[in-house]
Amino acid sequence: MYALVIAAFFLSSYTFANADVRSDAISAVSRLQNAGVAKKMPDEMHSMEATFIEAEKYQNVSDHANADQYYRLTIQKAQILATILLNLTTETPVSANMQPSNDQQPSSTSSGQSATSATDSTSEIVPDINPASPAKEQSVPTAVQAAPEGYTDYFPNDITSEKLVGNVNTYIVSKNDSLRLVAAKLGVSRQHLVQANYLDPKVFLKIGQKLKYNNRKIIPQRMKNGIVINIPDRTLYYFRQGKLTVSMPVALGVAKKNDKFDWKTPTGKFKITAKQKDPTWYVPFSIRSEMEDDGKEVISSVPPGPANPLGKYAIKTSLPGILIHSTTKPGSIYSFASHGCIRVNPEHMEGLFKEIKVNTLGEIIYRPVKLAITKEGRIFMEVHKDEYGKSMGLDAEAKRLIEKHHLSDRVDWRKVESVVKSKAGLAEDVTL
Repeated sequence: MYALVIAAFFLSSYTFANADVRSDAISAVSRLQNAGVAKKMPDEMHSMEATFIEAEKYQNVSDHANADQYYRLTIQKAQILATILLNLTTETPVSANMQPSNDQQPSSTSSGQSATSATDSTSEIVPDINPASPAKEQSVPTAVQAAPEGYTDYFPNDITSEKLVGNVNTYIVSKNDSLRLVAAKLGVSRQHLVQANYLDPKVFLKIGQKLKYNNRKIIPQRMKNGIVINIPDRTLYYFRQGKLTVSMPVALGVAKKNDKFDWKTPTGKFKITAKQKDPTWYVPFSIRSEMEDDGKEVISSVPPGPANPLGKYAIKTSLPGILIHSTTKPGSIYSFASHGCIRVNPEHMEGLFKEIKVNTLGEIIYRPVKLAITKEGRIFMEVHKDEYGKSMGLDAEAKRLIEKHHLSDRVDWRKVESVVKSKAGLAEDVTL
């Protein structure tokens, strides 16, 4: 109901020029809220309400052009939600009654896709669906309900910069792939794939299915030769001769297992002290104690083989008890799931094992907020959840970085606020 409260609060501030589109947007939000759509599709409803709130912000400062764009975008999202319900339920579909007048219809390209008039503050993908032609009900929903064309904030134009890594691309689903495994492999969240590809998360992926993704990140720190692991973005970066050679998602220590043990991955500089193929896992005392507390059989070692959690390759660091190793749980990659070690996807680990040499230097850092300026002058910001609670405040850190680089008058502070709030973990353009 938050969006409606704001609508009532600003009711007296709109002008006649955009009163109709604003009224339609308020009606759209109200109808879907009253229909209880938030219980069925909470993320989508939150996105629509956030867009409406953004429109009200512009309306309050008399920026009617931008307000009008966001009101129209709210209406478009509401149309989409109503159409989704036709596909996903056999109950009477919710009618948002939001067929805009001709001058409110989004312009279309030659391919029939809607041309976005405003970027969404939550950077969410929505498909182009014509509400005038409701989709037929499907007895069995497919994993992808429509082919999305996303907004520029979410799938920006291809950008090449030595300060950024990752890209906007398409992944083709192969045998045994699941949403969790694909997300882990690409270094994105499952929610990212769901929103970016208009997926029904309850439906299995299909072999050959194409998934759009954006895993662009800011390189947090460079080394001439060595490894950098940034805990908040759960990514390992390997440099050789000053150039980034490899980057890959990893799993790190859980934020809090219990009051007895701290499994957080430590920060600090280290050196590679040994490498081993088909390693034996010598179970640390802390994990043996955990086994005992959980009533499990206490084991002191696990020989090489499919039951060994270290997988096929292990790289030992000078940090006590911290290994970089492959794993028997690839679905845990890009999460906080280990007892402190750095887990690597088995598909990535073999190449890394061959590349990394004994005595290679490295550092584990903790930077939930990152900033980069491209050669073209574009400013990118990336914000992650403060999983270990080490930050003094993500918004304060974002402001500090911007002011440190004297960029206060070159960034769009609304975009900065949105990036900090969403904590999507993607490098997003915040240039004014």
